[in-house]
Amino acid sequence: MIAIRPSRPQDLPALFRIWENAVRATHSFLTEEDVDFYARQVRDQYLPFHAFWVATVNGEPQGFMGMTGAKIDALFVDPSCHGRGVGRALVDHAAALAGDLSVDVNEQNAGARAFYERLGFRRIGRSALDEAGQPYPILHLARGSALS
Repeated sequence: MIAIRPSRPQDLPALFRIWENAVRATHSFLTEEDVDFYARQVRDQYLPFHAFWVATVNGEPQGFMGMTGAKIDALFVDPSCHGRGVGRALVDHAAALAGDLSVDVNEQNAGARAFYERLGFRRIGRSALDEAGQPYPILHLARGSALS
C-alpha cells in the first residue's frame, strides 16, 4: 500500500537517491556532466531547503513531490516503482490539497509527458530553456481550470 507523508530531515539521502535513479532512467537526453550539474543543485540547494510529500511503500520512500500552491515543482519516483501507482498517488494527493494543478516537464522526457497526459494535463505553453538556463525545453502543463 502506498502511504503519503510529509518529508523528514532523515529522508534526504533517500530522496536524493530517488531523484538520481529517476533522472538516470528517464532523462537520457542529459549528458553525464549535466546530471552532475543538476545533482549538485538538487543535493545542496533544493532538497535540504524545501518540504516534500513522500510516497512510501512498506514504510520505505519510493517517490516524492514538491509543490508551490497548485504547482507541482518536482515529482520523482524510483524507477523500480514506475507503473505501480506511486506517481498517480502523489498527483492525487496534490489535487486533494490544491484542486486544479500545473506542472512543468522536460519536452524530451516522453515518459513524463505521457504520464501527465494520462492524468488529464494539457500543454499551455513552452519555454526554450530550463530554469537553469540550459537548452532543455520545458513544457508547461495544466489541468482543470488551470488550463485557462
